[in-house]
Amino acid sequence: MVSAVNNIDYLLDSSPWMKYLKDNQADRVRSSMHSQSYETGALVCHKGDPTNMWVGICDGLVKLSVSAADGKQVSLATGIPKGSWFGEGSLLKREPRKYDVIALRKSVVAFMPDETFFWLLDVSIQFNQFLLNQLNERLGQFIGNMEHQRLLLPEARVARALASMFHPQLYPRASDEIKLSQQELGDLSGISRQRVNKALSVLQALNIVDIEYGTIKVLNFEALSNFNPDEI
Repeated sequence: MVSAVNNIDYLLDSSPWMKYLKDNQADRVRSSMHSQSYETGALVCHKGDPTNMWVGICDGLVKLSVSAADGKQVSLATGIPKGSWFGEGSLLKREPRKYDVIALRKSVVAFMPDETFFWLLDVSIQFNQFLLNQLNERLGQFIGNMEHQRLLLPEARVARALASMFHPQLYPRASDEIKLSQQELGDLSGISRQRVNKALSVLQALNIVDIEYGTIKVLNFEALSNFNPDEI
């Protein structure tokens, strides 16, 4: 079993701003953090809780969501895989968390205390630049996701949800394939597993993706990002 320290090391090693810190600064970051494991479906962070930690994914997959009055969940972003950070907006504004964070599979999540987060803002220009880019890209993703859920057909929603998981800024460790079940992809795109299966069959027939058990490989990222079933 991989230790908690190694899990945090993996996350920090994938964070581009870490390489600009001096050894004593990097040691301070590592020593301040802790990680916790969550089972599938577990609530990692609760809407309304104080935001006093920056959150990173060491392993697994989580989603950000809110619940409507009728109990229906709406995903605010695509799945957030290992090597990724989120929650900097609420932390910077020192406001209660605006969404639930739910583990879509067994996950290991790391937490950086707000004291360390704001200290990094003071000592590292590269950390500030990373956050600016992160906030800008996340905003674009949220806006696009809301548009997709309202306007796109189910097949296109699956394609966009999948494509956005390969975002180089938000998910720096993404490769051309990802271990993702049809149920997980359905949770992210807001449609049933059966519709996901149909959408993936269409995408595979067009040689846009290749599907193996539990794994989806992207063969044509541009086609996946711009997929429109009306144009087939």
